[in-house]
Amino acid sequence: MAVLPLGLLAPGQGGLIKDIIGGRHVRCRLTELGFIPGAKVRVWQNQPWGPLIVSLGDGRVAIGRGVAQKILVEETR
Repeated sequence: MAVLPLGLLAPGQGGLIKDIIGGRHVRCRLTELGFIPGAKVRVWQNQPWGPLIVSLGDGRVAIGRGVAQKILVEETR
């Protein structure tokens, strides 16, 4: 499977987080939210404009489009 930015997944698609690209602040903030390598994530909402809503662990998180591009995932079926 290919590794791609989280922002490219359609609603209903999910994957395993492989890496987070970006500076220390971005990586720390995403880690605090639970975005860590190996975690499962599923997209609930991904519209052309506005944030993505994703499920992560037992909850849902809204993240900006730019941040979603920094989260690299391996798509799962």
